[in-house]
Amino acid sequence: MKTFAFRYAVILTIAFVFMSAEVIDDFLTQQRKYARVRTAITEKEDVIDSDLVKLNLTKDNFELLLLAFKEEKELQLFVKKKSESSFRWFKTYEVCASSGELGPKAKQGDGQVPEGFYHIDRFNPASSFYLSLGLNYPNSADKRRNPGGNLGGDIFIHGNCVTIGCLPMTDDKIKEIYLLAVHAKNNGQNNIPVYVFPFKMTDENMKSFESTYKSNTKLIAFWKTLKPGFDAFIKTRKALDYKVSAKGEYIVAN
Repeated sequence: MKTFAFRYAVILTIAFVFMSAEVIDDFLTQQRKYARVRTAITEKEDVIDSDLVKLNLTKDNFELLLLAFKEEKELQLFVKKKSESSFRWFKTYEVCASSGELGPKAKQGDGQVPEGFYHIDRFNPASSFYLSLGLNYPNSADKRRNPGGNLGGDIFIHGNCVTIGCLPMTDDKIKEIYLLAVHAKNNGQNNIPVYVFPFKMTDENMKSFESTYKSNTKLIAFWKTLKPGFDAFIKTRKALDYKVSAKGEYIVAN
């Protein structure tokens, strides 16, 4: 009887492992149904594998974090093992077009790229802009700073190198970025952070931009709520631990 019970428990364990694997693979399987994702896999899977191996990582055991800098037109990707707490720099991509000016997005149609702490909330494998990753704009901070306003939406990291308020890449580069995000989500990372800064917020740059925008005290006050997040990530390379105040200010704990 004990032998039967043991064998039954082993069978259940094996079945659970296979069922879990199917669940984990489900997102990648769903994405593979789309021609552009299959093209990205064909063209970029080896590139991603090679780049991850250099950091002693594999595509089935990593998490992803993105930093965007509007002034420098950069999108920086950071990765880490699932068991690690700190990210490592992976690659920097050029943001190939821009719209608006420095400062957060505040309303529909203003052409602005948002500034703040976001995450990827949508994968569009059949985008009008080749492949696209949606940001959760407007987030709670945006809504609290602009109560009752029409804040717009549909902010993406995408291909096609044209934009009104988004972060466009070339079609070639979005294949890599999109595929990395797909693998990260397939690994169980449901929250892929995307931190969008107006510029690299070093002390020196802050002084320079504060001088340039000295007449816009509201904007400078907002930037000062972003800088602790920049400083914290540069120091620790960890995902930010933050809250949003009733006024829509970012309050960073780490």
